[in-house]
Amino acid sequence: MIDMVNIIEKKKAGQALSEEDIRGFVKGVTDGSIPDYQTSALLMAICFQGMDRAETFCLTDAMLHSGQTMDLKEVKGVKVDKHSTGGVGDKTTLIVAPLAAACGVSIAKMSGRGLGFTGGTIDKLESIPGFRVQLSPEEFLQTVETAGMSVVGQTQDVAPADKKLYALRDVTGTVNNISLIASSIMSKKLASGSDAIVLDVKCGQGSFNKTQKAAEDLGRLMVDIGTDAGKKVVAVITDMDQPLGNAVGNSLEVIEAIDTLKGKGPADITELALTLAGYMIYCGRKAASPEEGRRMAEEALTSGKALDVFRKFVTMQGGDVSCVDDYSVFKQPLFKGEAKAGAGGHVAGIKADSIGLASQHLGAGRKTKEDAIDLSAGILLLKKVGDTIENGEPVAILFSDSEEKLAAGIAEAESAYTFSAEKPETPILIKEIIE
Repeated sequence: MIDMVNIIEKKKAGQALSEEDIRGFVKGVTDGSIPDYQTSALLMAICFQGMDRAETFCLTDAMLHSGQTMDLKEVKGVKVDKHSTGGVGDKTTLIVAPLAAACGVSIAKMSGRGLGFTGGTIDKLESIPGFRVQLSPEEFLQTVETAGMSVVGQTQDVAPADKKLYALRDVTGTVNNISLIASSIMSKKLASGSDAIVLDVKCGQGSFNKTQKAAEDLGRLMVDIGTDAGKKVVAVITDMDQPLGNAVGNSLEVIEAIDTLKGKGPADITELALTLAGYMIYCGRKAASPEEGRRMAEEALTSGKALDVFRKFVTMQGGDVSCVDDYSVFKQPLFKGEAKAGAGGHVAGIKADSIGLASQHLGAGRKTKEDAIDLSAGILLLKKVGDTIENGEPVAILFSDSEEKLAAGIAEAESAYTFSAEKPETPILIKEIIE
């Protein structure tokens, strides 16, 4: 039995915790032998005093081994995972996974559900009628082998210590610590069993990293953790001051992802997807450089190979593949309305967090883990930063199953837009790459 009081005192005094301290702590959290009040006290001490690289890696490693880890040895080649720190309109997994898989990279991915603005990747995929996010290990590996990719929901057995710690962090004001954030993300990613990971680390109003420096610091620490674990990890720092793409909401984002795979996607989501896929192909050793990987991804996009992978992936996981060509297959909303510009000139800014909140008002996201999601709810942005606009012109179309929710969403969406007489500078989408 570890001495938790001594461990708390050590960290409170700014001392580094030993490997024995950290592994004993994680074991006690997992088996419930350490009471919540002592766990919370140590989390608060960590928030004030921080952790060094060795401590952070040890915490990550202990959490990833607190539960089940995925064994992907049966899957041929280098397995590459991709993770985003989350944002508004971020549907890149649905695009980059088929792009990379079409170039010969094996994608075996576990994803989570969303809590907040919109659903997570798993929620988005469930908007496809019949799609199964829970597969047996044999079905999962067979799907990767045959389609080149599979995306399934995380089980409760993956990094259970992290789930317990996060639940406490959420209610004790101890979420915002870089070591705790990095170890939480990387424990789940490393438990997924891939050989390489490409991280999309967001910064801006629609991210918990409000500044580029915060995103770079987090990205660098996660790359360090991956390196210490013997993995190839790349962090791409990207903008989240305005929503990504034009669609926000679950089925709407799947439709936009399919449009992008058809070569008809918005410029920003297409650019980001090709960049991320280029790095995934490079990390998967199918290209000699990220630039060559990007060229391969572009060919997979224009030739239709990536779309073919998506079709096969949807079919093998039980989804109605007719959704690729017939968008009426998706659940249709009962009500729609318009958000309108309050001034003319140019769109100067779109607060990503306000658009995310608007989508939550519409029913596209969760306030608590128990909330049901309206998969048809969401927002289509008609105007992005830099576009010309007239006073009263529609800036977005909103969808919901409730007129009351629709009204709340419209009001929030209208408040997200700001306008200026002069055309603003075009936002830089990809800000930094950390290898």
